[in-house]
Order: sequence, then structure tokens, then C-alpha cells
Amino acid sequence: MASFSFGAGNARKIARLPLYALGRLVTLVTPRTERWVFGCGAGIGDGALALWQVAAEHGRDAVWLTDDPREARDAAALGIPTLRKSSLAGFWATARAGVIVVAYGFGDVNPYAIGSGFVAQLWHGIPLKRIGLDAPETLRSPIRIGAAAVSRALGLMYRAAARRIDLLPAASHLVRGRLESAFGLPAERIVVTGEPRTDVLSRGTAEERRESARTLIRRLVPDLPGERLVMYAPTWRDGEPDPAVPGAADWKAIDEALARHDAVLLVRSHRLGAGDYAPPAGVSRVRSLGAELLNDVTPALPGLDALVTDYSSLVYDAALVPLPVLFLAPDVAAYARRRGFYGAYRDVAGDDAATTWAELLPQLDALLGDPAVAAERTARSRALSERVHAFHDGRSAERVYAAIVARAGLAPDVPRPAGRSTGPNDRVRKATR
Repeated sequence: MASFSFGAGNARKIARLPLYALGRLVTLVTPRTERWVFGCGAGIGDGALALWQVAAEHGRDAVWLTDDPREARDAAALGIPTLRKSSLAGFWATARAGVIVVAYGFGDVNPYAIGSGFVAQLWHGIPLKRIGLDAPETLRSPIRIGAAAVSRALGLMYRAAARRIDLLPAASHLVRGRLESAFGLPAERIVVTGEPRTDVLSRGTAEERRESARTLIRRLVPDLPGERLVMYAPTWRDGEPDPAVPGAADWKAIDEALARHDAVLLVRSHRLGAGDYAPPAGVSRVRSLGAELLNDVTPALPGLDALVTDYSSLVYDAALVPLPVLFLAPDVAAYARRRGFYGAYRDVAGDDAATTWAELLPQLDALLGDPAVAAERTARSRALSERVHAFHDGRSAERVYAAIVARAGLAPDVPRPAGRSTGPNDRVRKATR
């Protein structure tokens, strides 16, 4: 059941216009400090956590904003102080912050107090499907009467909001062009630093990353009935039903294919609109790894043996591992008309994307059963990574931090107390390795 659509989201934005106006008036007369506020629509993780680690190591005064009790507990376990973002304290923290870090949108913090703060929008993946101003779906009117006029007004609102973004990191110059177009930003505000959220895929050795990821997956899904792990990650379809949900015969065939290769399928539905991927009785080799178990899936990717997806930006993250990828795109023509892609879909998926599970399973059989096929698919991912990732050193968060400090005109870093070897910042650093 879908939990969000652009139409519903846009209706809420229109209804809250008076609150945005009031917040703007408050921030016009409120002086900013050098405090940082962080937020992330996907929880305590993603690029926001990677940048938090660097800011904390440099002694920055910072707080994380969230209204979710689970996120508050996750933050406390890492020694990260939190405030309720919808509270007066959350509003005031955002209104006073000199640096505001978000990964999804202004709603990651208190959206009414963005004002004149320096906003770093980290975003949450390299877009394959069109986003922002490039996607008509983003500006979908919540009403039918006068829909065209409302969509134009939403476009103006979107552009005005995007102009408050002061810095947006890009994985490469190719991706920079997509973000410039999608957000309507001048080129100088988009910096090619790499994505902080993918640093975890480049630090340490490949063996260390795989072992860490496997440990994480086994902790969250302890009853894995196989050694080989395949993740299925369908993307969100803007509030529409997911056409790739398997039927009864598909589930039986999936389970049989997995059994032949001692494999498990981990289903990672999109957090905004999970499809009905609960398998029927008798299917033993399918497990869920949804956001309720793991809000940020990136650290788990090196523990996989293959990825199956459709239009998800995870394909670019998997390329950095690199992982062999298969594509299941049952509605590619309709999706291209409604949402659209950056470039041609086949430039990423190749010419052999499956449209049904019946077409996909022979490809999965070959991938898991023939090392040569796995090597060829992995080579595809490696080539894709070279196209879209300018950095592979695990230091993107450091580059983003340096860019923020320089562009926001901040004071020199606050030194850490001499002789201190453990503490909250060290827990954050260990958790993000």
C-alpha cells in the first residue's frame, strides 16, 4: 500500500504556506550562530550521518532534529544529541543555526525556520529517474480544476525553495548536470566532491567491507536459510501500485531458483510505498529487509552477491561495490512517459532488462550458476561506476565539510580536548566505518 504521493504532498505544502511566511518573518530578525543542525528523511544514516561524523571530529556544535522516537533512540546510541524538529525548540534550533544539513528536503529539519541559514542539501542518491523540476510528477496538482495553473505555481514555489540551497554535492560532473537541472540551481552551488552517503562503500578493504556488511545483515535477519544473498529493490512509483509484485506461480519459481543456488532473496521495498511482497506459505527463501529493520541500506550492499532492481538509484551505489545487477522493469515504457529518465534506460540496464519474473529467473539462474556471467555483470557495474563516480577514496564527507566551512565563512575548527580518546564522536566514527 503506497504511503505517499506527490499530489498529497503538494496539497500539504499549499495548506502550510502561512506557516512558511510566519517562519520567514521570524528568521529575518533572528541572528544565526555557528551551530549546525542535521536531519535526514530516512533516519539516522545516509550522507547526513557521514557528514555529522566529520563535523563532530572537528568539534562543531551540532544537533540532530527528528520527530521519530526510534530515530531518537538510534541517535542516543551513537551519542548524538537530538531535538524534536516540530517543537518550538526544533524551530528555534533551525532558526539560529548557521549551517543546516538535509538529505531529502527541508522537512528533514524544521522547514519553517530555514530562512537565511547556509543550507547543505546532500540528496540521497544519483538520479536515474528524473527528479525535481525535470519530473512533471513532482509538480502534480492536488486538484483537477485548474490543474495546469496550480502546477505552474508549484513550479515557482519549488524554484524559490531550491534557491535557498547553498551547496549540493555531486558524485561527478555527469551527475552535476542532472542536479543543476533538477533543482534549478546555478552551477557554482553544485560541487563535485563525491557523495558522503557512499563513503562506507570505499573505506577499508573489499574483504573488510563484505564481512562488516554480512555481520550487519545476519544480525538483522538471523534466520537466513542460505549463504548467497540477492537483494530485490523496486523503486517507489509515485503513489501508484507496483506491477512487479509476484503472483503465486512466480513466488514458487523464485523459491525454487533460490534453492538451486543456496540463495536467499532479501526484499527491500521503498520506504515511501512498499508493495505487497509478503510471500505465501511454503516459500522459505525470501526475507524482508525493509526500512523498519535497516533505515540506510548502503552499508549492507557489500554483503550481497547480486542486486535486482528496476529504476532505483541503488544501481549506482551497487556499481561502487561493484555488484552484478539484474533489471526487472515491467512498466518501463509507461514509467518513461510519466516520470522519465536521465539518458536512455538501456544505457544503464542494457538491452536485456526483464519485464516479468519468468524472464528474470533464467538470468538469475545464469548469474548465480556461471562465474563468467557473474564476472560480466560485475564488469558492467564497474564500468558504470567509472562513468558516474569521480571519487573512490571514502573521503567525500571530508570534501563536503571543507566546502561548507569555506563557503559559509565559518571560524576555524573547534579543537577537541587534549587527551580524550573515547566519547560520543568516537562512537559515531566506529558506527559509520
